[in-house]
This record gives sequence, structure tokens and C-alpha cells, in this order.
Amino acid sequence: MSILDTISQQVQDNKIVLYMKGTPKFPMCGFSGRVVKILSMCGTKDFFSVNVLEDEEIRQGVKDFSKWPTVPQLYINGEFIGGSDIIAEMYEAGELQTILKQYT
Repeated sequence: MSILDTISQQVQDNKIVLYMKGTPKFPMCGFSGRVVKILSMCGTKDFFSVNVLEDEEIRQGVKDFSKWPTVPQLYINGEFIGGSDIIAEMYEAGELQTILKQYT
């Protein structure tokens, strides 16, 4: 199985997936921490996370998979939502809460 197949499987098998630096309890960058905090403020505590710092192949693969150059990356119901800035904008507009209500 290729790394893109692995990522595709993770995104399809889990309703909410966050590719991040570190873990939800111990984010290793401010942007990842910001997304975890936003998810928490939306009431989303249970989601699948992948620490891209543990696997260089995943770290690069997720960028290739989404065609998005940075991490963190959030997927909801198989769809790429965006990175830290987009998630923050969606939260401030109330859009993220609406999407997450369906899956939490």
C-alpha cells in the first residue's frame, strides 16, 4: 500500500482527521495547537490525529494528497477543509461549528 493509499484510508475511515505536528495533548507547533483548541471549542474532543513528525513519508504524503503545502490539515467526512488560518476563519464565521455538529 502506498503512502497516498494509507492517507486515503485514514481519511475515509474516520469522520474527523487532523494531520498535525505533535499530538492533541502535546502540539509541537502553534498552528497545530490552534486547530486543536478550535476543535475543542466546537465540542469536538474525539477525532483521529496523525503526528506527521513521527513519519517523514506521511509528512510529505499528506501535502501531496491534499495539494496543500502546510500542516496542520483538517479533514471532515473525507473532505479536505484546510489549514490553521482557514479553520480559524471558518470558526469565527460559525461555519465550522455547523459542519462539525453533523459528526460529533
